Amino acid sequence: MKKLIEAAEIQQAVHKLGRDIEDWYQGEPLTILGVLTGSVILLSDLVRAVELPIKIGLIQASSYRGATTTRGELVINESLIPNVEHRHVLLLDDIFDTGHTLQKLIPIIENRRARSVRTAVLLWKEERTEVDFAPDYHCFKIPNEFVVGYGLDYNDEYRHLPFIAALEDHEITG
Repeated sequence: MKKLIEAAEIQQAVHKLGRDIEDWYQGEPLTILGVLTGSVILLSDLVRAVELPIKIGLIQASSYRGATTTRGELVINESLIPNVEHRHVLLLDDIFDTGHTLQKLIPIIENRRARSVRTAVLLWKEERTEVDFAPDYHCFKIPNEFVVGYGLDYNDEYRHLPFIAALEDHEITG
């Protein structure tokens, strides 16, 4: 695999993201809603980097399963979403690839009468974007490569890596 982003760079970017979020919400209570499973590591680091009254929630949304590297049908499980009525909500995902996941999640949260809904991602594959919006916050723009580490996986492996790496073609069996 080829390292793209070192662990120290990620930590600096997450800290900066925390400051940007604080500046935007200016002390207002916030619910950070992490998209399972890829955002879990980012979520845990980000909530420690933000000095705001925070509630944490989770939502399960997946279009990549097992050893596949191509997007399938998006499956959303809303059962873990906390009450977000009249609250600012930040949807947090590991990667903004085509954008379809967040495009489907935003109206779900809006329909639960959230005060506002914004989005943040660790990685953005800008050239792959297929939707008519961009994430409100992102830490890094990356090339169109299949990446793992810091929560991102291939066949449920590599999430534990503290850095972001691109898998080589021979490492992808799907």
